[in-house]
Amino acid sequence: MEKKRPQLSLDELHQLKWLLGGGLTLLALSTVAYMEIEAWELMGLTSVCAIDCTLWPTLPARVPPLVHLLAFPLIVAVFVGDLWLTASPLPAMVRLDMLLLLYRSVSYRQRRDDLQVIVLGLFLIVVAGVLTVSLLFAAQLLVYTAWALAFLLVVTLVSSAEGPASESGKVKNVAPPWAVHADWPRLARRLRAVADWRVVALGGGLFAGVVAVSALLFLAIPRFQIENSLFLDRFMSKKVKTGFNDSIKFGDVTEIQQDTSVALSVDVTDRTQLPASPYWRMLVLDQYDNGTFKLSPILRRSAFGSERTDTIVHGEVRPKLGAAVTWTFYLESGVSRYLPLLGGFEVLRFRDHQNFRLGALVDVLALRDEPLTMTAYRVEGFEISDLLFDPKFPTAARRREHTIQTWINVSPEDHVTLDRMSNEIAGGAKLGAEAFSRRAIEWLRKNHSYSMSPTLPPGTGDPLVRWVASREAGHCEFFAGALVLLARNAGFAARVVTGFRGGTWNGYSASFTVRNSDAHAWAEIFDPAVGAWRRADALEIAAAAQGPETKSEAAIVARSDRSWSARLDSLRIFWYRRIVNFDQRSQLETLKEVKIAAQSSGQHLRDTVVGAMAALRAWLAAPWSFTRGVKLVAVIGVLLALVWATWQHGREVRRMFLRGGRGGCGDPVRADASRWLARLRPAEDSAREVCAVVGELQRLRFGARTTWPAPEPVFRRARQAWRAQRSARRRVSRS
Repeated sequence: MEKKRPQLSLDELHQLKWLLGGGLTLLALSTVAYMEIEAWELMGLTSVCAIDCTLWPTLPARVPPLVHLLAFPLIVAVFVGDLWLTASPLPAMVRLDMLLLLYRSVSYRQRRDDLQVIVLGLFLIVVAGVLTVSLLFAAQLLVYTAWALAFLLVVTLVSSAEGPASESGKVKNVAPPWAVHADWPRLARRLRAVADWRVVALGGGLFAGVVAVSALLFLAIPRFQIENSLFLDRFMSKKVKTGFNDSIKFGDVTEIQQDTSVALSVDVTDRTQLPASPYWRMLVLDQYDNGTFKLSPILRRSAFGSERTDTIVHGEVRPKLGAAVTWTFYLESGVSRYLPLLGGFEVLRFRDHQNFRLGALVDVLALRDEPLTMTAYRVEGFEISDLLFDPKFPTAARRREHTIQTWINVSPEDHVTLDRMSNEIAGGAKLGAEAFSRRAIEWLRKNHSYSMSPTLPPGTGDPLVRWVASREAGHCEFFAGALVLLARNAGFAARVVTGFRGGTWNGYSASFTVRNSDAHAWAEIFDPAVGAWRRADALEIAAAAQGPETKSEAAIVARSDRSWSARLDSLRIFWYRRIVNFDQRSQLETLKEVKIAAQSSGQHLRDTVVGAMAALRAWLAAPWSFTRGVKLVAVIGVLLALVWATWQHGREVRRMFLRGGRGGCGDPVRADASRWLARLRPAEDSAREVCAVVGELQRLRFGARTTWPAPEPVFRRARQAWRAQRSARRRVSRS
């Protein structure tokens, strides 16, 4: 009588398949959160339906037959209408995928339908993988892969148990028997009963090995920007965040400041070159009209070159002696198509080919489209200063090519107000650009305070002029715009610059982190005395105000962040550096570090073993005494006592760590019965007593507790039968 391990019935396999299919659908739907796609309502509806129908599998039987008849025509019609209205193929395809998953969730699935669920989920996984470089998505991808493999295994088991004839003739609006009798707690208990830890461990080990080999191949094989190769960016609708666009209104930059998520991460080879208060400039706006600053067509034509496609951008800064400081930027998606820069540079390198336009005279680099995923670029030879030299501007101004940067589009009454305030600032004296900028900043700080939610004073005329003439508080856009209007009214060319100011030093990843809350706007005033644009910021930190940038270790220490959010950000930086790395050099560095870590670990283990052996030899070679003898005897006695205690009470200790002490697979009686069943091997010529003992052991191992015989007599007879079998085998071997 052979012992058989319990197996799941066909109904239980169907229930497990239904449960795994619902979980796979939810895992696939969750990837939509990584995409900039307006599908939250559809995602919520599909998730709720998938959860409800998975937990209560009789619900799909209540769906009217007309729904199954019209489902696919309606889905196709919705997809065509979505594509026609939005003109965005990829978002429409994602929503089509979610509609198909919704229908598969509310209907009973056959084998081909289960395979469709896997394919539909893989589509969402691939799209999300192309459009995101999130570390969380990498973990989710591993979970999806393991879940899909388990789902495929169960689908194969169900198909082999049913046979090919079962694929036809199923009615979608009639609940099958397995759905009517579904009991998820009971299924969980049955899974525990039939689970073999050796098979589970083997499967987990194989999966871990595949993941490890895949990770090594991922590090070793050069990568490319997959979204550029698949042209996915052409099928996505561009949705730029407010504030870092070609125009800003009052409150746009402040709206970005409400978001505390990471916008930019920076690695620098020499952190002492990091300014104490860095200004990450992104866009120059020179045209003002009724509360809105814009990038004028004149500046766009004169400052920006023609569009190019390349991986290398050469700036206007000449190479200097010595090793150049290298800055590696990781710009998050959804910030802007204008790249943050600290100033002029020697050379800028992209990870992959990019379409861009360089504004060398304004230190601005604009991509053709806003990136859909993280954009990495490396800059060498930054020229960091509060002055931006522009020797061509005076000549262009005399030819009236840049008169828009001195023009004020306000009413005559507002001009009178500006004249009065300009005279108050100058005090009747003829000031240069630097002196006027300093006095204007002091005047604004004296008359206005800072506020994230300012109030415009009521009245007619230009809103910015009304604010300057009042005593109301304001945010950075008001201060920057006021400096521009006052400077232009005094005869100086001026413009607004938007970007980020400041940031924090991540003490865990040794990188600089800039958040959306660091968004800022400031002014630039042209100083004819030096032929350069001079930065003017009424909200500038006093320690870094006007003059050469402060670079010191003390400034970095003051900005260090060691919070829990910094720990999470350090994982993001590690992911960018080593996995979504900049180039093949980072891959080689990672492989080299892995090799060094493996060698150092092995050397440390060898040194520990050699040291322990040397210490033992030295201890044995030392002169013996009565005290040393007593200590040795005591140590040996303690070791023997531990061995004896483990031998005598190991079973009880092990039972303490077993789960489900009553009736589960961790029940000690069932565990003992399982061990005796493994020892006893009844054959055809076995004694009747042995077969009877095996039957009683099987009742203890697999039967209900109410049918159990007394365990101790059974185990005693099992021990006697096992000894008799062992003696018989020895006699046979001797003969």
